[in-house]
Amino acid sequence: MQRFSFFRDFKEFLSFLGNYIYKRSYRYFRHFEKGKDFIVDGLYQKRGKYAQPFVHSGMMGLLFVGVTFGPLILSETASADELSEGTLPSSVVLGTSTDPNYLQQISTQSSQGVIEYRGGEILEYQVQEGDTIGSIAEKYNLQLDTILWANDLTEKSAIKPDQIIKVPPVDGIVHTVRKGDTIYSLAKRYGLGDDPAAAQGILNYPFNTFTDDETFGLAIGQIVVIPDGAKPEPGIAAPTTRFASRPTPDAGTVSAAGSFIWPASGGISQRFAGYHPAIDISNRSGGSILAADSGTVIVAGWPDNYGYGNRVIIDHGNGFVTLYAHLSGFSVSAGQTVTRGNVIGNMGCTGRCTGTHLHFEIRSGGVVQNPLSYLQ
Repeated sequence: MQRFSFFRDFKEFLSFLGNYIYKRSYRYFRHFEKGKDFIVDGLYQKRGKYAQPFVHSGMMGLLFVGVTFGPLILSETASADELSEGTLPSSVVLGTSTDPNYLQQISTQSSQGVIEYRGGEILEYQVQEGDTIGSIAEKYNLQLDTILWANDLTEKSAIKPDQIIKVPPVDGIVHTVRKGDTIYSLAKRYGLGDDPAAAQGILNYPFNTFTDDETFGLAIGQIVVIPDGAKPEPGIAAPTTRFASRPTPDAGTVSAAGSFIWPASGGISQRFAGYHPAIDISNRSGGSILAADSGTVIVAGWPDNYGYGNRVIIDHGNGFVTLYAHLSGFSVSAGQTVTRGNVIGNMGCTGRCTGTHLHFEIRSGGVVQNPLSYLQ
């Protein structure tokens, strides 16, 4: 009986202890939630007003923690061999560097020169021998368009050693404020949307500043970053479906040779690249476009009213498909066959185009290939 009495008393004790802990914890958490709600409500009502103080305080806190505990952490986790091999360059060991820019150096992958932490500044990169716009974008983990837009360049632009290229801190648009600009008009202009909420991304970017943190006013001439913004598309020619004056007759049964002839005369204005899976052949006077090999025409027209403009696509029946884009007109129709060298259209500038040229692609098994590896 005493044993049962003991277990009963112990059970009651555990029940009492659990209720006590629950009530005390509930009370503490309730007070915590009330305090948190009070602070959050105040910040929400004054959203934007305390953005800069919080960012600056946070940076000072990170700096203090780094200077205070950085050497201790590094001394315990990095051996002398790692330092000598360059894993942690001695010039960037927090707390021992004599370089005033060591915080930026710490975020630099010195082996690749990739700066991941930049404090929101727009870098001025000096082009090195062998650099391309694409390689610069990849080095800074940015999209190609971001570099193009920031420097008023196009995919066809050439860059030279020692040229200065502006490198934004994030993907999007770097805009210089003009008279009449507001965060709402900028959001609409650069594709974020015309709803007032669309401008939230501009406000959330911590390095954008405003003349009035209540109304989010902008000063003429200041720089504003629009994260994920996109440059408005240039006007393009109206979609047309126009045949050349002399249609090319159906060739009947054809067999592809497996090699390709040059489809147009002119110079190469843009070569094959990861961001441009084709070659561009330019000729101011235009000229005829030829089938690079025998096959069946599967597209002849402007089916999507954009992009490639007037185009012809030929299936060669051996896994290869060729595409001829931006044509001013074409002389074939979908479903007919053509032989190697047949005229299929005329060089032009329809679709998204900045000058008379042929955009020529070769695909094998659905995968784009470098045409220069196949053309004779």
